[in-house]
Amino acid sequence: MAVSFRRRNLSRLLFIITFIFCLRWLFFPSSSNSAHIASASHQIKEHNFVERATRPDRSLNVQKHGFLQARMGRDERDGILGQTVVDGVMDYWERFQLPYILNHETSSMDAQHVVSSIDQLLSLNGWVAALCPTLTRPFGQNKHEGAYDDLIREDHLYYIAIIIHSADHFLVDQLAVIVQMAKRLGTNNLFVSMLDYDSTDSTETLTDLCEAVLTLLGVPFRIRRVPGMTEDSSAAYYPLEEAHMRNLALEPLRELQQKRNIKFHRVIWLKGFTCPNDILETIKVSFANEAAMVCGMDWAEHNGFFIFSDRWRTRDIEGDQFRQSKSSSKSDAVPPRDQQGAARYAQHLPFQVFCCEAGTHVVDPEQSYYKGISYRAGTDYHNLSRAEGMPMREPDAPCLDSSQAWFCRDLWIRSAKDAMEEVDKANNVGAIRKRDVIEVAARDPMMEKRDAEVVAKRQGQAVDPDANAGSDYDAMPAEEGDEDIPPLAEPPRLSIPNSMFRPARILVNPRCPTTYAGVSHTQLALDLFGDGDDTTSPNRGVKKYVLDDWEGAPESFVCQEQRQTGGRKATKTQRRLGFSIHDELKRQT
Repeated sequence: MAVSFRRRNLSRLLFIITFIFCLRWLFFPSSSNSAHIASASHQIKEHNFVERATRPDRSLNVQKHGFLQARMGRDERDGILGQTVVDGVMDYWERFQLPYILNHETSSMDAQHVVSSIDQLLSLNGWVAALCPTLTRPFGQNKHEGAYDDLIREDHLYYIAIIIHSADHFLVDQLAVIVQMAKRLGTNNLFVSMLDYDSTDSTETLTDLCEAVLTLLGVPFRIRRVPGMTEDSSAAYYPLEEAHMRNLALEPLRELQQKRNIKFHRVIWLKGFTCPNDILETIKVSFANEAAMVCGMDWAEHNGFFIFSDRWRTRDIEGDQFRQSKSSSKSDAVPPRDQQGAARYAQHLPFQVFCCEAGTHVVDPEQSYYKGISYRAGTDYHNLSRAEGMPMREPDAPCLDSSQAWFCRDLWIRSAKDAMEEVDKANNVGAIRKRDVIEVAARDPMMEKRDAEVVAKRQGQAVDPDANAGSDYDAMPAEEGDEDIPPLAEPPRLSIPNSMFRPARILVNPRCPTTYAGVSHTQLALDLFGDGDDTTSPNRGVKKYVLDDWEGAPESFVCQEQRQTGGRKATKTQRRLGFSIHDELKRQT
């Protein structure tokens, strides 16, 4: 009897333990479900059983879900002034807070202090951002208080991504821009992913400030510090580092989609200094055009004037580099080289491009990240830390350019692939394949005319004195401007012209300037937009944003590539490279 009694008790105990384990597994998922996250306090938790059985919570409420605010990679070692700071905080608490907390009735005073502090934080304007309301913009952008009310009423979710590499000189202003965006769009409608990439200045201290401000305001965030990929600068390949860091900054985006089914409507890559209204307008341009990506324009101050900076990542719709234009240039010397782009730029209107990134840019994740596109880089580069010489590469070898340029080409290919899949699904016929279209295209009499136009365009560009003038202040030292871009050995004869595929909707919004020049941003605004609002323009309302005609991808582009390691400032060379969407699709199948 005693043995059977003990067995029954043991069975009951095992049953209770199993029941508790199952209960915990169902209702309170543990960190074991997310082994790739180093710490449970940093993970974004999946929906528990009750949420799945009722209605999954897709909100970004940090009061309800503490895991939406996380700090990773902080240096926890004691600093030189660490104890001094702790002593100061305790002194303030004991002398100015603790004596007044007498009972429950006095707690409202403390709550009022918190509310007042939050109000003050929401008015944070930084140093440069405070000047934004005074800067001139076309179409009365600053005069109409309700210009973005319709955008705010949509109650969309926005993901703000920042990658910082020893850039403490504008981080406070970027924080101010985030605060102003939260004030307009709502603190529960933003998620901030801030990646400190091996900074050696005061960035780490300023990210502590960012953490405190975002925590008090209730803005979801993940602030993460990571080391460089290599300590040897000669072995560092910048495009590969760039791609790796961008993908790290997007990790919470993917986690929120996979674990909580939360999807963001737009991703905002915040770079340099950009005014909040300019970002809102770029978002509006993105929605109006259903664009995959809309970029601002990056202007660098040089010898007392501004020039367009980011020529490494930006190509117009004909595949050419932007000019190194001054912000005060006449209409015949503006950055975009194609006729339509130059005309729209002169009117301060968004124009189509082959690729862009310059400054703050807005990406539609539904057309990119949620489709499986991530940032990548070429792998055929030469490691300078090794003894062997520079290997020979074929003339048509893949371009070893920036991770953003790879991203743009992936957008074009993905857009074409999506269109093909939609047609197949609508027709419900899988037998119609590319070889059928090739036979039709091969008989197309327009192809010879198109090839002749391509040849003429090449010849015209060969004598352009501005073809290679310029510099890229964001990624490379000033170029001499004398090197020639070798032409293609022969004009491309594509089996299927790129114009037959659905175009990727990539735009530049010239009314969203980015600069690193502090208060000189005021002069930049005057150069670009003059001293008055263009209130007489016939393109009023949302219609002024919308492109009616979208061009196909160019059949070649200027490849500015970094063939070797050496870090951010490594030498870059130029060549012209063919681009065939059809060939890229065949490689994927």
